[in-house]
Amino acid sequence: MSKIERQAAVEALTTTLSGSSTLYVTDFSGLNVHHMTEFRRRLRAVGAHYVVVKNTLAIRALAAGNITALEGALFKGPIGIVLAGSDPLGAAKVIGEFAKAHLKPAVKAGLMDGRRVEPAYVKRLGELPPREVLLGQFAGALNGLLYQVVGALEALRDKRLAEGS
Repeated sequence: MSKIERQAAVEALTTTLSGSSTLYVTDFSGLNVHHMTEFRRRLRAVGAHYVVVKNTLAIRALAAGNITALEGALFKGPIGIVLAGSDPLGAAKVIGEFAKAHLKPAVKAGLMDGRRVEPAYVKRLGELPPREVLLGQFAGALNGLLYQVVGALEALRDKRLAEGS
């Protein structure tokens, strides 16, 4: 790559990284072309993208974009960056499911709303149940709470009626 091509690549990557509020830095070593294609397809299905970059270009793009939470030490070996788009949970779930089946990609770190997150956090995000299940669990908990409040109010009413007799 010539110097002009590198500069253009850094500028394009800076724009891409700055436009994503959530990204995950991964190590994809050991994945063949077929697995990489499948991984990218699954990410696209949830609105995320996977970018394989040269480490030096990634470091320069992060510096140019004032993204200081991710340091250069992460960028050793084959690196890919998951740009999570509007659904960081969906991207984390795809990474987790794919890693279970293929042992890669391994998350090195993540960036969510300007803050660095550790690989264990990304793993926990990927293990969360779907939104509909969480909403159902919340509605069930609210229903149980309301049932307890109604029971307490009935007991209080019965006690006051017994005292008034």
